[in-house]
Amino acid sequence: MKGLILALVLALVGKLKLHQHCRPVFHTGKTYLYGYESFILHGLPSRGLAMAGVRLTCKLEISYVSHSDHLLQIRSPKLEEYNGFWPTDPFTASSRLTETIAACFSQAFKFEYTDGRVGSIFAPEDCPILCTNLVRGILNMMQITIKKSQNVYELQEAGIEGICQTRYVIQDDSKNNRAIISKSKDLMDCQEKAVKNMGMAYIRPCPTCPLKARNVKGTVMFTYKMKYDGSGALMTSAMSEQVYQISPFNEPNGAAVMEARQELSLVDIKRTPISAPKTQLQNQGSLRYHFSGELLQMPIPLIRIKNTDLQLTETLRQLVQNNEEGATKEASAKFLQMVQLFRIVTLDQIESLWMQFANDLPYRHWFLSAICAAGATDTFRFLKQKIHDEKLNIWEAAATLPLAFHFVTPNKQTLEVASTFLTCPQIQKAPMHRVIVYLGYGSMVNKYCAQTSLCPYELLQPLHNLATEATSKGDAKGVALALKAIGNAGEPASIKRILKFLPTFSPAAASLPNRIHANAMLALRKIARKDPVKIALQVFMDNTLAPNVRMVACVVLFETKPGLPTVTAMAISLLTEPSLQVASFTYSHMKALAVGRIPQLYNLSAACNIAIKLLSPRLDRLSYRYSKVIHVGDYSFEYQAGAIWRVYLMNSPSTMFPSDIITKVRGYYANTATDIIEVALQSQGLTKLIRKQNIPFAEYDTYRTLKELGKTVCLHAPFCLQYTVTANAIQQIMMPVVKKVVEEVQRGISGRWTLPAMVGELRHIVPTVVGVPLELSLCGVALAQAAISPPLSDNFRPSQLLETKMDIHADIKPKAYFHMIAMMGINTQYFQSGLEFHAEFSANTTMKFDAKIDMKEKNLKIETPPCHQEVELAAVRYRKAFYAISRNMEEIDYEKKSQLLPKGEVPNISDEPFQPSESSSRPGSWKQSSEEAHHDSIGGRFYARNFCRKFESLGCSACLSLKSQNSAFLRNTYLHKLIGELEAKILLKPVHTDADIDKIQLEIQAGSKAASKVIDVASSGPKEEDETSLYEDIQAKLKKILGIENVFQVANKTRRRKKRIHSKEKIAVMDLWAKPSASPLSSSSSSSTASSADGKEPGNEYKKDEIRQSGKKRGSSSKSSSSSSSGRRSSSSSVSTTSSKVCSSSKDHSGDRHCSENTEYSNQKPKFLGDSKPPILAAVLRAIHRNKQPTGLQLVLYTDTQPMRSRIQFFVSSITGSSRWKLCADASAINSHKVSGSLKWGEDCQDYQIATQIATGQYAAYPAMQVKLEWPKVPSIVRTTARWFYSFLPGAAYVLGYSQRQQRGPSHWATLVMALTSPRTCDVVLKLPELTIYDRAIRLPLPFPSSPGTPISTLPSSDWNVFSQATLSVIENLKARCSVFQNTITTFNGVEFNYSMPANCYHVLVQDCSPELKFLVMMKRLEESADLTAINVRLASHEVDMCVSNGLIQLKINGVQAPTDKSLFAFFVADASMLISSEKEGLSLKAPDYGIDKLYYDGHRLEIQVAFWMAGKTCGICGKYDAEKEREYQMPSGYLAKDAVSFGQSWIISEDPCSGGTKILIYKRVPVHNTARASRCHSVTHRERLPGLTQDKTPLTPPLLPRFSLTASALSLEGQTRLDQKSEDVVSTVSAHTACSCQQQPCPA
Repeated sequence: MKGLILALVLALVGKLKLHQHCRPVFHTGKTYLYGYESFILHGLPSRGLAMAGVRLTCKLEISYVSHSDHLLQIRSPKLEEYNGFWPTDPFTASSRLTETIAACFSQAFKFEYTDGRVGSIFAPEDCPILCTNLVRGILNMMQITIKKSQNVYELQEAGIEGICQTRYVIQDDSKNNRAIISKSKDLMDCQEKAVKNMGMAYIRPCPTCPLKARNVKGTVMFTYKMKYDGSGALMTSAMSEQVYQISPFNEPNGAAVMEARQELSLVDIKRTPISAPKTQLQNQGSLRYHFSGELLQMPIPLIRIKNTDLQLTETLRQLVQNNEEGATKEASAKFLQMVQLFRIVTLDQIESLWMQFANDLPYRHWFLSAICAAGATDTFRFLKQKIHDEKLNIWEAAATLPLAFHFVTPNKQTLEVASTFLTCPQIQKAPMHRVIVYLGYGSMVNKYCAQTSLCPYELLQPLHNLATEATSKGDAKGVALALKAIGNAGEPASIKRILKFLPTFSPAAASLPNRIHANAMLALRKIARKDPVKIALQVFMDNTLAPNVRMVACVVLFETKPGLPTVTAMAISLLTEPSLQVASFTYSHMKALAVGRIPQLYNLSAACNIAIKLLSPRLDRLSYRYSKVIHVGDYSFEYQAGAIWRVYLMNSPSTMFPSDIITKVRGYYANTATDIIEVALQSQGLTKLIRKQNIPFAEYDTYRTLKELGKTVCLHAPFCLQYTVTANAIQQIMMPVVKKVVEEVQRGISGRWTLPAMVGELRHIVPTVVGVPLELSLCGVALAQAAISPPLSDNFRPSQLLETKMDIHADIKPKAYFHMIAMMGINTQYFQSGLEFHAEFSANTTMKFDAKIDMKEKNLKIETPPCHQEVELAAVRYRKAFYAISRNMEEIDYEKKSQLLPKGEVPNISDEPFQPSESSSRPGSWKQSSEEAHHDSIGGRFYARNFCRKFESLGCSACLSLKSQNSAFLRNTYLHKLIGELEAKILLKPVHTDADIDKIQLEIQAGSKAASKVIDVASSGPKEEDETSLYEDIQAKLKKILGIENVFQVANKTRRRKKRIHSKEKIAVMDLWAKPSASPLSSSSSSSTASSADGKEPGNEYKKDEIRQSGKKRGSSSKSSSSSSSGRRSSSSSVSTTSSKVCSSSKDHSGDRHCSENTEYSNQKPKFLGDSKPPILAAVLRAIHRNKQPTGLQLVLYTDTQPMRSRIQFFVSSITGSSRWKLCADASAINSHKVSGSLKWGEDCQDYQIATQIATGQYAAYPAMQVKLEWPKVPSIVRTTARWFYSFLPGAAYVLGYSQRQQRGPSHWATLVMALTSPRTCDVVLKLPELTIYDRAIRLPLPFPSSPGTPISTLPSSDWNVFSQATLSVIENLKARCSVFQNTITTFNGVEFNYSMPANCYHVLVQDCSPELKFLVMMKRLEESADLTAINVRLASHEVDMCVSNGLIQLKINGVQAPTDKSLFAFFVADASMLISSEKEGLSLKAPDYGIDKLYYDGHRLEIQVAFWMAGKTCGICGKYDAEKEREYQMPSGYLAKDAVSFGQSWIISEDPCSGGTKILIYKRVPVHNTARASRCHSVTHRERLPGLTQDKTPLTPPLLPRFSLTASALSLEGQTRLDQKSEDVVSTVSAHTACSCQQQPCPA
């Protein structure tokens, strides 16, 4: 036992000795010589690809000076560059750069070193930061932390990359007194990491996301060999290896790699000490990397700075020259160089350059764009000075200010300049500039404070002062602007200031408009992300606030990603939510979040999934009137990227349309999120644009009567903010713009316009162990160009467009170009090395033409030059290239640049010649070029395909060229797919013709002269129209021109043009719309059903349609036509049917229902409309030759509009006599329930055919619409496209939740049936040849009526044209209707209740409760019969009474009896725009300017329909028209009645309209104390009885009671117990009216 203890003690002592002597030391009087080599390589991990890097080799001398001070001398440094294909190509020495590096290493460096830890570093005063960082990289290898008693341990260790988690492993070789020490660091797990981010202020990281989701990963490993003795340990060698893996798409095989290695080996130990430095050394800090010059250098080619003034001038001149020459790529590169130069020049230099180019417009635009993108302090100060001196116009200032505030670097200097913008008088005078400056200042404060731990309050003071000043002045716009700016700043120090504008926390804020409350809530959004607060939840729970404020609070609350308890509390509150707007919005928001797949929202999605299970699904079925959240998005877990698009529709009770629309697109990438775009729209004032204005409502008697009546429920007037859409705002903003455009047009538009913009600059910089920075950067430039020439005529006036002839000569060349540069590598002011990714997107087109417009003659003629050379009509190019680059400042002109892939067999696609197919076919057929290439080689996968179509008659060939090349054959990753090119362009190439073409002309003639233009083309030469020509000649020539004289057989050719002829003979018409081999769509569904049931395709068996003439036999031509059409069915376009369908549901689950249709054929076949109608439009596209007749195509359009049937036909044919290619189209409305059409083309319209039919009918007792499509024969390309689309259908149906089944049907038929099961739901059945897709109860966005005024289960009436009135019907159905029939009342909100009106007591049925007080409608029940009613309408200065007397409807206007005994009559009151007319069994009143679209009264039934813009502005028994069904029983006092009886009694008018006297009802309110708070209410409504009016009183059960709780728990109003209802404080029996009697007159009518 003693021996064991002794052994353990000896081992422990040996271990302690090891750890004590393993600490490296340098002894006095000795100089240690080390060999040092380090290199960095950037590239892809695959072998044989290009890489770039640098290598540094040198000799190190280290000697001990004092207790902790040591000297380091670097000798013989050598810097080499690598650019080639690893590992075959060698490093290349850079002699000049080596000399530059050697100069800064000429003197010794001093560093502190104790027990293996490096302290402060001292360097010469003039030593560049780059050299100091290289020394840090060398000393970083010597940083070792040895623990006394452990061989394996972890700790936080400081290094060049910061303080990171480090693991040590010590292996001891005690026999040889040697030890191997290994340490490794996870560079993603650092507390104080040395990192610099630029341009990423709007990218929010996710601290809770897992580390595996990060697309940048890095680690470093060190290995030390130590030799120790009693005096300490000697480091004989050290090696390090650092790896950074950057995977843009989170692909293991698709990552770019940075690999850095260091090797330090002991060479010798000398006794000669290092000479002391000659100059004083400056303390440069610790091992932590220092950022300096690399921040100024953009990721663009290096620029040697010599004379900045001259360089800027030359660069700007070259930029403008490149732009004029169309060299967009060179222009974008020069623009980035200008931005780089502007970052280093002084303010005086900028002023000098401005004086030189300010008056030259092209230079001025480029200059200002580069100034904004530079973002330096001097450029920012220059811009402010020019605005202050009014050197920029209002539009230039509006364009430059947002860009300047966006790109400026936030620091103390720039923030001081920004604060001067706020007080600039010129900024204050322009409201638009003032808004931009304040919002931009708030964003600058946010970016600056994100870099510091404590945000100075002085930065927020200007925004707080603006809020205080605006509040004291009552300037609501100023308050709103201050809140938006404070929200942009997003600092918690502003919370108390924001709370002053929320009524929940400040009672004084209750008097402010709701818009201010909403803006205050939005101002908390950024603050809540940093420091989640309970303010949003408190505002959301406050029922006294406006619904839109609470909905904004809901948005802010979910931005904070609340936990399950908070989300559950919100859901529970919705159970008793009184506002359906808030309930619908919150429920839809929760549902949108519940289905989300974003990892950053996992916890929130799970919480919302649980919460929505507590709520009723009926909230999801609310109509469009209620607020919603629309959510569309997806996320790829494979690539850790996704995006969502949300639209917040916040409806207001006072509008039919959403009052606020907020839409945003948010992107997620790896563990970050950013809002790409967010747009907020406010529709206030929109109703003023759609209603008649300037009506003096206050001057009318109705206004004064309603004012005295005092029964109007108070409505707050809307308040308009800066972005509110109003008529005045549109006029103020748009009129100057329109005026300026008109002035420019009058002067003539000519020239070239270019809009350059810096899209963005993102940079992420981290240090490497070598001491040079690793940069990941991305910057982009966008250019938009437009060139127009020559100018318009000097005397051009816009009114000429509608007056007389006008000539336009234009040559327009718009172009868009986007250039993005991404870099991974070393980017310093001395040298660059790494990978460079270039992505170029360009789109351009060309439009050169001469146009002649004659509006009076309805003629348009466009001429363009012929195809003499290849013309690029439109092109889209996307070039993506990876390069390995090496640049250094000393050899600026010798850039080393290698493509990542070695050049192989496949050339660049831009160098590929375009060779269209020379084999032509008849017009209309596209042929694929024979030059189709598929290559897989070392140069990449190459694909090229050309589609060409020759137009010999026009002398040109149109081609679509597609080319692509990528490197996916190496590895199938997105990173490799990015390496390549893509090009798509449309070309026009000349085609050899017999005669030269002078020009190509397109002429369009509309109106009565259309036929003459077609005749002119057919004639031997141009000639004027002959007005005396006979119609038969025109008709014959038209048929000959169109090539349809053998298609239509026309009888009675003696008709004249000026006389409309109705043939009395039955004409034998050939079925021209079908070829014997074709199978047109039949209008008889019975035959198709039968054939389908037998499993045979339609068209296998044909029935011969025989059409007999009455009284006359068919001629020979008719016989030939009949024989040619035998064996065919009549097409849908050739029969007119009157059908009725009887449908039955035979299969419940498959959706396969059978419909039968009884069809009655008539003897009227389709005819050529040209037989009776002249064409309404003729268009001719022709090539005009020098010595030959014109060639080309022409189009002729015919229409025939009849009350019960409309038809349209158009024909396209060649004007060249040899061609028989034609296109024939025919569409007609057979009756009010059926529309059919067909399209045929080919030789004499017989090669290909598509037919369709749309019909309405009944489907399983529901009104339905059926769409049939038949394609007997189509081109192969159409079939290929259809098969490609068909392959996606099953998957798409599965994703969307549709049911499907495999069921074989007709091979060339498709049928879609949509059955309306309710106004908001429909069943859908789609039958395809091999698949049936169906679903039930699909929600419709809008209610769709089956027929106006009829139940949903009934069919539409036969006189209602579904196709022409469907849109109008939907719009009318959206309007609110209130109806009263017997005791049943249906309000505007659709709530139905029973209420028995007391006899002769007038009730306020509906009243305008807005401040305008436009109308009042009252109603009472007559004593003679409980079913008869009388109404009184007060409108403007008129009073209208309608009642029933002796079985007849009586009408009085202003007390004067109006005759109503006529079957049809109408009265129009001009000053009130009121129309009273007879309708059905009663009378209708229309006054749309006053808000009453229609009022119908027949003595028993009353229906009122009000306009859209009256939403939320009505009151009375019909309700407020605000969609709040839970608050439908609102009394004049504003409280909710307990039941329908109390509600109806509260709207009784205590006056005698017979005698004309008026008494006002007085509502007394006495304080009734509640346990929660005091309320002002009383349960008894006192009424003063009028003389001559007897009121019969009887106790009501239940009595009229006060309401202290206005909440509801469900959609219905009655029959449910409300759990939240509070106990009533006062219960008493009151007197209420049961009848009213008039002593003087029995009836006002």
